[in-house]
Amino acid sequence: MEQKTMSIELREKNGKGVARKLRAQDVVPGVVYGKGIEPVSVKVAAKDLAATIAGEGGLNSLITLSGGGSLNGNIVIVADMQRNPLKGDILHVDFHRISLDEKVKVHVPLVMVGTAAGVKEGGMLDVVTYSLDVECLPTAIPEAINVDVTNLAIGHSIHVSELVLPAGIKVLNDPETPIVSIHGKAKEEAPAAE
Repeated sequence: MEQKTMSIELREKNGKGVARKLRAQDVVPGVVYGKGIEPVSVKVAAKDLAATIAGEGGLNSLITLSGGGSLNGNIVIVADMQRNPLKGDILHVDFHRISLDEKVKVHVPLVMVGTAAGVKEGGMLDVVTYSLDVECLPTAIPEAINVDVTNLAIGHSIHVSELVLPAGIKVLNDPETPIVSIHGKAKEEAPAAE
């Protein structure tokens, strides 16, 4: 996975009022935490954060921090992000400092690939699970996990245990969790002419 670089600054003051003032200047308040360090309050330009999590990797992008005193050069991933429910603006971000040698737990989106045979027969595709919790090394985090639905017939489902996963990926979800199914009635054959 591609590593991205993002500039941050340390934040001296905390609180609602300070956070509001930062957001008014298009700056997102955040925190960096992880194994072996105390949580550190930071701030990042909203446009820089949006650009960093856009495109390949998304929220699971490996981010090398630039600036921020002792945080300079640390590698982080986005652990949590709060958005304004109406505008979609990022209100706050939590970064988790990671080591490239230790496994991490992340959410990876599922992408349905192909047109299901059951849909061609008049059924309806019902996606039940949109992402999986996985554990892997940071450099092995997949952008998404593809689910091939091409051979899925009416009345059938695909479960977590049936997925073909990239090497080094361990799924933390229950293996019996359904991902996608096809609902509907199969087309009836035309009655034979007498």
